Amino acid sequence: MSDLLIKLSGSRFGAGLVKQLGLPAPVELARSAGPYMEQPLAGKNILLGRSQNGYAIDRLWQIARDAGAVPPETADARPDILVMDATGCASPPDYRALYDFFHPQMRAIARNARVLIVAALPAGSRDPVAAAAARGIEGFSRSLAKELGPRGATVNLAYVARDAVDRLAGVVHFFCGVQATYVTGQAVHVTAQVAAPASQVLPGALKAKVALVTGSARGIGRATAQRLAQEAAQVICLDVPAASDALHQTCQEIGAIPLLLDITGPGAPRQLADFIKERFGRLDILVHNAGITRDKTLANMPEKSWDQVVDINLSAVMAIDQVLLAENILHDEARLVYLSSISGVSGNFGQTNYALTKAALIGYVAAQAPLLAGRGICINAVAPGFIETAMTQGMPFMAREIGRRLNSVKQGGQPRDVAELVTFLCTPGACGISGDTIRVCGQGLVGA
Repeated sequence: MSDLLIKLSGSRFGAGLVKQLGLPAPVELARSAGPYMEQPLAGKNILLGRSQNGYAIDRLWQIARDAGAVPPETADARPDILVMDATGCASPPDYRALYDFFHPQMRAIARNARVLIVAALPAGSRDPVAAAAARGIEGFSRSLAKELGPRGATVNLAYVARDAVDRLAGVVHFFCGVQATYVTGQAVHVTAQVAAPASQVLPGALKAKVALVTGSARGIGRATAQRLAQEAAQVICLDVPAASDALHQTCQEIGAIPLLLDITGPGAPRQLADFIKERFGRLDILVHNAGITRDKTLANMPEKSWDQVVDINLSAVMAIDQVLLAENILHDEARLVYLSSISGVSGNFGQTNYALTKAALIGYVAAQAPLLAGRGICINAVAPGFIETAMTQGMPFMAREIGRRLNSVKQGGQPRDVAELVTFLCTPGACGISGDTIRVCGQGLVGA
């Protein structure tokens, strides 16, 4: 569904009307329709800054050059990308480096710009002052994201361990690239707990990888299957038999393999495991997207609605994982991604059952990450916010409009925006990120 406010804001007459009415004027967000490119930042004007004693700046410069980014040719050129090495911020006076770098650029930053701040891991410091200084940067980055969001710009933070600086290429490529258009105000943790693969490049990284996406007949699951297939993965699309027509159409469009299966059915994990072993012998990527809502206030919720949501959104997920991991069907260096929700982060009225399961997935990936690290497996969760799907199209007009505007970029996201983050987390370039939950919500103001 198109966003009328974006169309109005983009026209001469409409822009004036929007301003007169005091409505937000969301900008058209930059998006990519293609696969990863060899130089994802080609031709982009980039500025890099550093705090004193920052330990990531040399690596960041190298990554930027290799990705095709260039310094602005003139003093008045608008920067497209700003990268700040704040790993040297170990005390309050060190924060002045943030002000000195960003303050002169605030009015010049281009629309759809990308800002990435790199900071030291707070947990990696034994000095409480240094740990506090590192953690404070998260407040700065989230606030900056709200200031720049109306321009379609994103601001994200990467906490990076000193021994994980070599894992930053994929992080820079994604968070400074067009694919991060609806991911803003987020903080990821880059560590060396998972061994780095031989190559961390993104283009062609998923070729011949076997991927399973559950709930992939429609919406976010369908977009994820399409995006993985675009990167040359062999995709298995799973959904319930009732979605057969939509599932087969999706598979026909992208060359995927359909699998009709109710994941809560008796013996479903065994059937799934046998199918994968017989057809491919292994699984490299697992995206747990299948899920349902059965919304009611707790006082009015029937037992069946409670049990259905818990069974599908959580119990079935864990049962599948248990079989695939125990039998090594999920190979070493596999990537696991779980669709949580903003409801699992902040809660939502009438969704005690749904929020319970989505919060549980956040805890699940955090607990599993160190257990799977020895096998080179990364496991993360993705929490979408207001995404333009069939569900949001069915909302009352005012509720839909309010939902669209309650974020820093003043508009809803697209299923592809979620698929972009999921796909990145499935690549070798995300080898430094495991156990995290990252929101795709345009920095939704609820739970921000």
